[in-house]
Amino acid sequence: MGRRQFTAEFKTKIVLEILKEEKQIGELAAGHGLSPNQLRNWKKEFLENAAKVFSESKREKDLHAKERALDEERNELMAKVGQLTIENDWLKKKYGQVLGSDWQTKSGYKK
Repeated sequence: MGRRQFTAEFKTKIVLEILKEEKQIGELAAGHGLSPNQLRNWKKEFLENAAKVFSESKREKDLHAKERALDEERNELMAKVGQLTIENDWLKKKYGQVLGSDWQTKSGYKK
């Protein structure tokens, strides 16, 4: 039997219940089949990382915006490469139909 895995949503729900202080940690732990120490650890981790929710700096926001712009540009370029590949393949096929099977020799085409 392996260790139980809990989703971030589940842990958050439990920690918010702890912070409401409507029930003791022991009661919550028993109600969810968990150890009180585990709940204390989740609460501690939650509180240590809470400030990160509000701390995204301007530099980080700028980096995210640049990443989105680069992703968009990359997608446009990949679409263009795909289009040019299709056109190139079509031209090769037409050269073969017009000039015959040895069109590469006649046209000076080099791979």
